[in-house]
Amino acid sequence: MARKTASAIYGNLDLLILHTLSVTGSSHGLGIIDSIEIGSEGIMRVEDGALYRALHRLEEHGLLKAEWRISDKNRKAKFYALTPAGEEELWHSQEEWTRHTRAISKVLGIGWEIPP
Repeated sequence: MARKTASAIYGNLDLLILHTLSVTGSSHGLGIIDSIEIGSEGIMRVEDGALYRALHRLEEHGLLKAEWRISDKNRKAKFYALTPAGEEELWHSQEEWTRHTRAISKVLGIGWEIPP
């Protein structure tokens, strides 16, 4: 049986986007991709299509606001930023992720635990 490369990024892409914007402030899509890939030391790769679908979904749900501006490379780009609802969602998502990860580590008997 061929081994599949597992990636949890797509189940957690919204969380990664919200967190990235909370750290970087306003950013365009390619900036968000770069931040996630650099922050994960190249382990997580984000496909453009997946990112932009997630950004539009988060904007539709009122978690992000967007505005067109000129990027560092002098190109027109849509910049995204967290709304107050996005900040609240980030907090709840981080709490849920921590509980979930703690539970998985216990089941696997990894022996380390994420601090509460």
